[in-house]
Amino acid sequence: MSFNLFQFGEEAPVLIIKEFIILPVAFGRLTLNYGKNTGESITLIEKEFWNDDNWMNKILIVLPLTADEFDRFQTSDMKKKRLVVENQIGTSVKINKLLARSNPKPHFQIFMTGLGRIRVKSLRHVGEYYKVRYNHEDPKLDVNNLPNSVKQFQTEAQKFIKSIRTTLSSRTSRQLYTTIRATPPELYPDLLASFLELDFSDKLDLLRAIELEKRFQIFINIYQKKAQLIPHEKRSTDNFPLTVLRKYGNFDDIDNFSRQPSPTKQPRDVMSKLRDRLEAGNLPPHAREAAEMELLKLEKIQSHNPEYHVSLRYLEFLLDLPWSKSTKDSVDVKKARLDLDADHYGMDKLKKRILEYLAVQSLKNDLRGPILCFVGPPGVGKTSIAKAIADTLGRKFHRISLGGVADQAEIRGHRRTYIGSLPGRILQGIKSVGVNNPVILLDEVDKLNRGVQGDPAGALLEVLDPEQNHSFVDHYLGITFDLSTVLFICTVNMTHTIPPALRDRLELIEVPGYTQEEKVEIAQRYLIPKQLKKHGLETQHLNIPSNSTQILIANYTREAGVRELERQIATVCRAVAVRIAEARVDESVETFNLDSVAIEEILGPTIFEHDIAERVSRPGTATGLAWTSFGGEILFVEVSKMNGSGKLTLTGNLGDVMKESAQLALNWIKSNLASYRLEWEPSTTDIHIHFPAGAVGKDGPSAGVTILTAIVSLLSKQPVEPDLAMTGEITLRGMVLPVGGIKEKVLGAHRAGIKKVMMPSKNRKSLFEIPKSLQSQIQFVFVSNIPEVIQIAFNGRVKPISKL
Repeated sequence: MSFNLFQFGEEAPVLIIKEFIILPVAFGRLTLNYGKNTGESITLIEKEFWNDDNWMNKILIVLPLTADEFDRFQTSDMKKKRLVVENQIGTSVKINKLLARSNPKPHFQIFMTGLGRIRVKSLRHVGEYYKVRYNHEDPKLDVNNLPNSVKQFQTEAQKFIKSIRTTLSSRTSRQLYTTIRATPPELYPDLLASFLELDFSDKLDLLRAIELEKRFQIFINIYQKKAQLIPHEKRSTDNFPLTVLRKYGNFDDIDNFSRQPSPTKQPRDVMSKLRDRLEAGNLPPHAREAAEMELLKLEKIQSHNPEYHVSLRYLEFLLDLPWSKSTKDSVDVKKARLDLDADHYGMDKLKKRILEYLAVQSLKNDLRGPILCFVGPPGVGKTSIAKAIADTLGRKFHRISLGGVADQAEIRGHRRTYIGSLPGRILQGIKSVGVNNPVILLDEVDKLNRGVQGDPAGALLEVLDPEQNHSFVDHYLGITFDLSTVLFICTVNMTHTIPPALRDRLELIEVPGYTQEEKVEIAQRYLIPKQLKKHGLETQHLNIPSNSTQILIANYTREAGVRELERQIATVCRAVAVRIAEARVDESVETFNLDSVAIEEILGPTIFEHDIAERVSRPGTATGLAWTSFGGEILFVEVSKMNGSGKLTLTGNLGDVMKESAQLALNWIKSNLASYRLEWEPSTTDIHIHFPAGAVGKDGPSAGVTILTAIVSLLSKQPVEPDLAMTGEITLRGMVLPVGGIKEKVLGAHRAGIKKVMMPSKNRKSLFEIPKSLQSQIQFVFVSNIPEVIQIAFNGRVKPISKL
């Protein structure tokens, strides 16, 4: 078997180090502390290995120097440095494990295996460290023409092996036997020398012995000098390089040896249980191979070794994964329709799309398809709909909240080289539900953050892409796991914060807020019974009629969803529970009817006042409509003027888009002052535009119409129609452009008591999204240019002198 399994390059980074040697075949550990003499070494390890994901396939050259040579190298210029190291003999090594530790002070721990001898041909400086060009210096031994020193070596080696085997445990004896079988004869001196405690000079002589006859003779001399110390070498052989054995050993030979109990052998019940789980696990071939290798490794690690617990935890996780366990789908579209209608009121568009999705998947007997993403404000039922889909299919359900996640390892897992490494949330969720085809809800995808640990949104691309996720690799697991049978559903509050590449893989389905009538029905059907049960009440204890529910909705909540409404109902239930608990003394409890007086007594004064008419009664104020991640809301704009130099002041925590809309509206008015007889001298008058609720950020391309109307109201001294709210963006030429979020804005206007909504003419097609019941309560007017806006906003009180 050939030892050099790697393709060497002609150039490699070099670790120039004082009085540290690792021989070919040997396993070594090196600690690099941060200091003035190790800065170059630390930089080399960080840049070439620590920050490179492909570090395990790279070669490092370890070049040992004597103390005198090292001092001359450190104090010389580049020309003299080359004279020190060129033609020196070093070792090419493979790094098996690289650890960064902070106690007692920052340092690197490097675990490495020697591969072969090299001769340095040239040295060059790369930034803050060095690289060398080199030649290989490992001649092969001709077994048909052995020199005398080799024959003598064979005799001495047999004595050596026989003497140390009497002092070894059966485990270490098997390791020694197997490794010798796997090592080329020319490397026997290096292998056997790794069992002896040698000083630096002896190791250096052996390393620099390129001629095989000389190398064998040097080992004979070393062995004869150390022969009397052989009984004390047991400590060294117990630390035999397991990495070498694992990479190059013949495990079949080990199994042929008798397995005698030893103090370091793992408890039989632990190993047998793991073996039984492996046999019964029905793992795919690649997973079974990985599990068997890890189990074999675990059997050879002492239980007090930290590596033992890392390996045991990994193996248990691998065996716990449901590689072949799944639930059988039961797609019944008719039943799904009944279940969705029974558990969720309204949301007709969303339920229609879900039924279409299930119908298509049932016809092709395959649930692979687009990744559904529910878009809507909080509290509208996005998560409960996803749970209903899982129940309809008969699948397990698991929810993963991604809000605030900034580390891609949360998705892909940590590599096992890190302390405290864990699998990603995807595989953890699959393990917890115990099947490989659950419904996984990825909640708050729009709130992923990009941090120094990578981009978790980028890691989700592989998870959600049906062309890739059949071979998903978690960094902790290290092997592929098929995610193609998992049904992923995402939820977001807004779409513009989702990275474009991720958004491209999602089918966005809007889940708007509820009308007041829908909220009343949801409260009567679901929320009130739920809270009564939660607080130990019966229907005879508390009666909340529909008109009282309307008061709760109108005066104590102003939201797109129903979470705040449910909290207010819970507050009422707690108050009634106190009343019932106090009345149990005399066992006389009457039904508590919640009316307007009782509501104010329990919940306090009205929280939301319908004071829009009062706020816009004076000139210089207008009511706009805005879309937010919490649904549609009304937005007031206030304008005032004062003596000055024509400066425009904007307050209210505005974004760049809204600031530009304000400047655009002001410039249009400047160019049309004479047409509308507006009282304003731009050169001597400052304009101040303010959006109340200054602590809340505001931005978006839909406030131009509202800002312009407020300015015209101030300059014409005419108030805006009190029951009118508006939305739309303007151009410098006086056109009104369409905007988005019409349904959410109309719902927000309805919650605020608005009776009339002005919107761009090109948004007329958006009316089909608005419920018929809502269209009958709100008057919609459509405009295409600014003169029409002014005409409707002031009901004809502000007119141009001539046609624009």
